[in-house]
Amino acid sequence: MPYEPRNYRKIMQSDRFESFVVNYKETDLWIGVPPKCVSKDLKKFVLEKIKQLRYELDFYIKNNENFQNSLTSIPMNENIPISVKTMINASQKTGIGPMSAVAGYFSEYIGNEVKKKFGFDEIVIENGGDIFLDIKEELILTIYAGKSPLTEKIGVKIDPKYSPLGICTSSGTVGHSLSFGKADAVMIACKNTSLADSYATAFCNKVKSIDDINKVLKQTEISEILSAIIIYDDKIGVQGKFEIIFF
Repeated sequence: MPYEPRNYRKIMQSDRFESFVVNYKETDLWIGVPPKCVSKDLKKFVLEKIKQLRYELDFYIKNNENFQNSLTSIPMNENIPISVKTMINASQKTGIGPMSAVAGYFSEYIGNEVKKKFGFDEIVIENGGDIFLDIKEELILTIYAGKSPLTEKIGVKIDPKYSPLGICTSSGTVGHSLSFGKADAVMIACKNTSLADSYATAFCNKVKSIDDINKVLKQTEISEILSAIIIYDDKIGVQGKFEIIFF
């Protein structure tokens, strides 16, 4: 798989977080923690946790090809790893394949493991546009939407009372992930990052034209979704609890 520059990560840099990147196989995580908290022990811990999780999932996929290849939800089996169970649970709610939740699961799993080990007050984990965050103060995230004139022009103001949560973005025009839609960006926020990831893909698949924005946005009005944003070219649809800022 060719490397794709994560140019949008520059918009996440600030004095509030000290960041580093950890790569292992196809996994590429951006980790933001409080200033002066990045250490060799932290980097080593994150890498080991990624390796363990990759081994668990790769082993399961090797023996259960349908888990990786299915484009629809699959039945839950007994005695499966918690990672697999979480991804299947998400896909059963969204109706698409369980691998649609994999990036979100990695973000939340690593974020929670780091917080348990190091006790940071705040943490942001980004994995290919799928973000887990646990914050104590208000945070503004900008949305990367490829060649849309709205890319990085829209900010989402996150109230810490909803934290921890997942904010995931899917695109039919950016990146290598499989998508059947044509939206430049579909952002979904949920308390569960795996679910946000899978929903983002599911709803992005449904946006084939500008005319689909309002129809699909209406479908996102469910209790598990805190906020939804759809960007198609120079048009945007917004619903949910988060304040939107235009730069």
